[in-house]
Amino acid sequence: MSALAAFHFLYPAWLLALVPLWALIAWAALRRARDGNWSHVIDPDLLPAMRLESGRRDNAPWWVFAAVWTLASVALAGPTWHRDQSPAFRSPHDWIVVLDLSPSMDARDVTPNRTTRARYLIDDILSSVHDARVGLIVFAGDAHAVTPLTSDVENVRALLQPLTPGLLPVPGDALAPALDEANTLLRAVASRDAEVVVLTDGFADPSQALRSAAALRAQGTSVNVIGIGTAAGAGIPTDLLQKLAAAGHGEYASLSDARQLIALLQQQPSGELASDKMQDLKLETWRNEGIWFLLPLALLATMIARRGWV
Repeated sequence: MSALAAFHFLYPAWLLALVPLWALIAWAALRRARDGNWSHVIDPDLLPAMRLESGRRDNAPWWVFAAVWTLASVALAGPTWHRDQSPAFRSPHDWIVVLDLSPSMDARDVTPNRTTRARYLIDDILSSVHDARVGLIVFAGDAHAVTPLTSDVENVRALLQPLTPGLLPVPGDALAPALDEANTLLRAVASRDAEVVVLTDGFADPSQALRSAAALRAQGTSVNVIGIGTAAGAGIPTDLLQKLAAAGHGEYASLSDARQLIALLQQQPSGELASDKMQDLKLETWRNEGIWFLLPLALLATMIARRGWV
């Protein structure tokens, strides 16, 4: 595209500021034309002496005022004829953390208890997501969204401390409503690159939970599971948790391997981001060339300030 064909103004409304200037020039030209009729009757050398005005005529450089006004209006209108390319930034994909707050999470087979250790891991997740959006859901007999997807990680971190078993009004251990709630949050922001991380010691609705995990997978979201607990405590259904991760096309990790899983998820790009097409994506923006008018504008402005001209 040639520069001439691409030329346009980014903020053309500023060109309306030229209308008062043109009106002033037209008025001055008309006034001068009426005043200048005497030049046909009186000798031009005698005409200044016969004027009735006292003192000297205003010698202000009106052409300088007109040039400054015009240059300022054109510069503010943002003339452009060239595009700049920059790499498209895409923040890491969204994360939704699902925390089990059923009574069994009070078990003390890990120090100080399962819930506290789960909160420590969530804190690690929040430190790993960088600029991604994070949502937090808790469940027992029912599920509740503590926060929707947000980039305010510190706010999510501040809400972790009060999360303890017994906080939710409905007792139980139903994971499916929490996964459905995660799906709702992701749909609300049209997210296509997301990870769900479930921290639990087991759940009582396996068939429903597996279906909900498969529904998330169908939307392009991976469901990852971290088993909270040890065999020395109440025990955790490792096989069931692994099936849940498989249904959600995610990964399973025990408590001892949880940090490695978090690091893996943080480094692993989603399928859409991994493509060369997305990696090479560029954004094009029109470059505002109004800056080139600033130097002549400044030089002309200094002429206006000359003594005797204003």
